[in-house]
Amino acid sequence: MNRLERIRGCLLGGAVADALGAPVAMLGWPVIEARFGPLGITDLVPAYGTTGAIGTAAQMMLFTAEGLLRAYVLGSSGQACHVPSVIHHALLRWLRTQDHLSAISIAIDGWLIKQTSLWSRSAQDITSLNALKASGRLGAIAENNSKGCGALVRVAPCAFFANAFDYAAQSGRLTHGHPTGYLAAGLFADILQRVVDRQDSLEHAVTQSLARYGQVPGMDETRRHIERVLFFYYEGYTPTPQRIDDFAFGWAAEQVLAIGLWCALTARSLEEGVSMAVNHSGDSSGSGLVAGHLLGAQQGVAGIPVRWLERLELRGVIAQVAEDIERVPRVYCGVGGEFDEEIELAYPRS
Repeated sequence: MNRLERIRGCLLGGAVADALGAPVAMLGWPVIEARFGPLGITDLVPAYGTTGAIGTAAQMMLFTAEGLLRAYVLGSSGQACHVPSVIHHALLRWLRTQDHLSAISIAIDGWLIKQTSLWSRSAQDITSLNALKASGRLGAIAENNSKGCGALVRVAPCAFFANAFDYAAQSGRLTHGHPTGYLAAGLFADILQRVVDRQDSLEHAVTQSLARYGQVPGMDETRRHIERVLFFYYEGYTPTPQRIDDFAFGWAAEQVLAIGLWCALTARSLEEGVSMAVNHSGDSSGSGLVAGHLLGAQQGVAGIPVRWLERLELRGVIAQVAEDIERVPRVYCGVGGEFDEEIELAYPRS
């Protein structure tokens, strides 16, 4: 499987998982079981008025990718470039699609913001929304102490560029001020990068990422949760709704990352892993998205059930972003290259 297939599988796998988990994201497991049966939800059903609708996490993931691509174009053109600030600018464009404004003047250009379906509003991440609205300058870190999963669930595209951990963590700080909130995002991006670019097994990627970043100040909560997941995996404990609820019932970044990792490590297929990751009483969309990204990066688009993929909102846009992530760094020159003008129209240097 080539790198493009891994990137495409990662982004689409996360998006379908987000869509699968959305209808049950606010429900406890007993309610999910009563409504959908003993296996829980296994197929896409309407959420936000549409079957297969992507949520805030997948929307912000796309704008994070746009920011990274714009930063690449800007830096390759020989101009000064602070990557987290460029990502911040892109996230403020997402904010505009949600009919909110910040104090910062932003450029409404490029191709992504013109995709009208991205202007739909789902169950919004209030922490991210408020932090972006309060931004006084590009690159400013959030003035809150949130360790919610809003940063974690949008940073997958950082895995496909250099400095994955740093850019994921730094861009996470734009909206989430607690170290767990942004360091869990950095660790997730590093694990994904090891799976995609080094083609590590997921277990090896997790252990190597912990060895590299586990002692970073502020990583304690996240490290303890991931170490418990590795223990469960080595001991053969598979996730069930009850076990997940007993282990990490909540919406914090370290819990959502741990649940998604546990389900991805033990799954025999993307469908199985994502289904386990959305059927519990916590953040079904977030933990499902983590598992979907990880398993999609391993299995590619071929691993995603057709019945999910064909109903996924904006799947063409997501696939295009994946192709651009692979293509732009490979072909963009910055000094009059064959594809430079086309790329600069899509990802302007602003």
